[in-house]
Amino acid sequence: MRDFWEKFPDSEQYLKTWYDTAYSSNWKTPNDVKKSYANASILKNNRIVFNIKGNSYRLVIKFNFEQQLAFVRFIGTHVDYDKIDANNI
Repeated sequence: MRDFWEKFPDSEQYLKTWYDTAYSSNWKTPNDVKKSYANASILKNNRIVFNIKGNSYRLVIKFNFEQQLAFVRFIGTHVDYDKIDANNI
């Protein structure tokens, strides 16, 4: 994430807030995530898409809910997001 916000400084505080929220949460299911982030999009394979900075950027996370791990699969502009398959990245 740091590499991304160094390239796009306007995303830094939003990504830090997302990280702090995710780190301090005890999400057990995608529905738990939706309670914190109502606009998040639930995909297959435990992937969730988060809108960052009013949907200027997209963050795709693959969760291992059992072990409480989150893997960044993609972070980019909305335009770049439209070029990927978020279900398989």
